[in-house]
Amino acid sequence: MTGGLSILTALVLLKGVFDFEVYLKIFVSMAFIASGGFAINDYFDKKSDAIVKPDRPIPSGAISSLQAIITSAGFFFTGLVVAFLLNILCFGILLVDTLLLIFYSAVLKRRSGFLSNMLVGALIGTSFLYGEAAVFNMISVASFSLSLSSFGSIGGNVLRDILSLEGDAKVGYPTLPQRIGPNSSAKTGAVFFLLSVLCSPLPYIVGVVNFGYLFPIALWNCILIYSALSIFRKPNLSNVKKQERIVTMAMILLPVALVAGAYT
Repeated sequence: MTGGLSILTALVLLKGVFDFEVYLKIFVSMAFIASGGFAINDYFDKKSDAIVKPDRPIPSGAISSLQAIITSAGFFFTGLVVAFLLNILCFGILLVDTLLLIFYSAVLKRRSGFLSNMLVGALIGTSFLYGEAAVFNMISVASFSLSLSSFGSIGGNVLRDILSLEGDAKVGYPTLPQRIGPNSSAKTGAVFFLLSVLCSPLPYIVGVVNFGYLFPIALWNCILIYSALSIFRKPNLSNVKKQERIVTMAMILLPVALVAGAYT
């Protein structure tokens, strides 16, 4: 997903021009960094996964802890090398992402669930910045305006913490639902959906995308508003599960909007 968002950002900023070599480097570098993050997260989660997710690679015995570390290091190294082949700014962005992914897995998720949600959203937001850095060797208001859509992912992560509340409680993760309760957490997630809606016109306002962006993003906004209002009315577990599923399925509208904004 992160590699795809970076490519779509580059496509939008280049107004639909497709450069296969550059786009391949963008996707490979981002995908390897994300994969390195997943692997190192499995390593640090091996004890908790043994309790709530025993079929995961390490507790199931599919791979060893050492293999997970080696795999993660290999993914991170490969991603950084490919980023360096693009330019030094891309290398710097993914180096920061790498350090944040390690910090998230090793420290943050065991200290603050809500800050973890924010960090994951910020990391998704860097995908947009990376797309601009790859094709223009700079970061500007253009990619920043696109990155604000990551507010929606923060809201989704908060809702998913509600759905995994029982398992997180068993392993001691201090998620937001454990601190303020599932109902208040659900409303917090809904607020981030609405923040995403408020920020969504910015790419068109600053001239990053064309008119075709507006229809799919308006549809996406209607879904977010509907889900947010539904959660405010009924913040119970069954409705949270329903709205999280609706928003997740509707996320396809974001790349559709970016493609439409690039070519129309």
